[in-house]
Amino acid sequence: MRPPSPPPARGLCLLAGALACALRPASCWASGQWEVCDYVQMIEAERKQCLEDAQLENDTAGCGKMWDNLTCWPATPRGQVVILACPFDLSPTQDRNVSRSCTDEGWTHLEPGPYPDACGFDDKESGLDEQLKMFYSSVKTGYTIGYSLSLATLLVAMAILSLFRKLHCTRNYIHMHLFMSFILRAASVFIKDSILFDNRESDNCSEGFVGCKAAVVLFQYCVMANFFWLLVEGLYLHTLLAVSFFSERKYFWGYILIGWGLPSIFIMVWTITRIYVEDHGCWNIINSSLLWWILRAPILTSILVNFILFIRIIRILVQKLRPPDVGKSNSSPYSRLAKSTLLLIPLFGIHYTVFAFFPNNFKADVKMVFELVLGSFQGFVVAILYCFLNGEVQAELRRKWRRWNLKGILGRGSKCQYPSGGSSGVTCSTQVSMLTRGSPSARRSSGFQAEDSLV
Repeated sequence: MRPPSPPPARGLCLLAGALACALRPASCWASGQWEVCDYVQMIEAERKQCLEDAQLENDTAGCGKMWDNLTCWPATPRGQVVILACPFDLSPTQDRNVSRSCTDEGWTHLEPGPYPDACGFDDKESGLDEQLKMFYSSVKTGYTIGYSLSLATLLVAMAILSLFRKLHCTRNYIHMHLFMSFILRAASVFIKDSILFDNRESDNCSEGFVGCKAAVVLFQYCVMANFFWLLVEGLYLHTLLAVSFFSERKYFWGYILIGWGLPSIFIMVWTITRIYVEDHGCWNIINSSLLWWILRAPILTSILVNFILFIRIIRILVQKLRPPDVGKSNSSPYSRLAKSTLLLIPLFGIHYTVFAFFPNNFKADVKMVFELVLGSFQGFVVAILYCFLNGEVQAELRRKWRRWNLKGILGRGSKCQYPSGGSSGVTCSTQVSMLTRGSPSARRSSGFQAEDSLV
């Protein structure tokens, strides 16, 4: 006899819960999932009780007690029919029944048909579940493509900034850490999905195994670290504009602590609290408000601070572009600096403010597409703007390309000095040395020299 299929809501909520976790660690809470868990736990308790009673029963001439994954059928003499009420989860009304007959061959199939048909399961609700499942699957496909494209682009950008020594400076070091946070975030999403979606036997109601929990912890850390490195980019840009003189090395180590250190503290607190407060499932669903805010508060704070920095930077740029400088916009570096900053700052997580401070159930489908699918391409856009469209990077690539071509033509041209027409010869290191001897205004404008080429 073919056992009935489990309720479709269970698989749907598992997919929805995992996608909500991918949306943002602060969005990993869904009360509907726990309604499903309560039902699953109740079914599991009934199953155990039914099997225990079946073992204690004496052999009868009829059909023994049987569990069919939803209902426990009592022991019945041969030739009789057992009529039971539909499971409450499948019946929109409470007056529908199902039956089985005990024959010489054992229990018959369920009458008048499978549970969804016999219990009047609403076809419209079933169709709605299918639509939601298709939507969630489409979202998963969309962000998988986005993270894959971002991962490939970021790896190439990291290789470029790492291999060319003339591109080594504080500004590009910060960019590289931001790239790495995007890379880790994409990798953690793939690891989490491979465990939550590919492991068909796991659910969010039973005790999760250590590897599953470790994957979710890694995912939470990578997401939070990514938000904090977006904050670091905002802090660095604001420092370049607002502070006349500062120690880049000293500030850089502070940025390292902010980007990688603070998230580790919050994730450690969250992990320890989770062990003692809510240690069940794979930790991808959050029910406790305490666990919710341990993750949500730091991320919301970073978004808010970055938005404030964005406003302050715009104010500084507006002051720099006031007359008589406006009349010199074609030659003034601050005009191009304003355009570059307007392109760069929205990438520092400012778009998250669109839904960050709204309730979780506010336009959930739009929020999921906006933050999860479009957000998965953020790493790709950042790599394009910070590396491939960077004038300094392009000049260095052209210089290397011409040198390699010259070596190929001359054969033994390793000692040949070929001046690059596409590079001014001013690199990050020479910029820093020039800044120590220049004025504060020269320092601030040269700090954005590479970003100016974006417009």
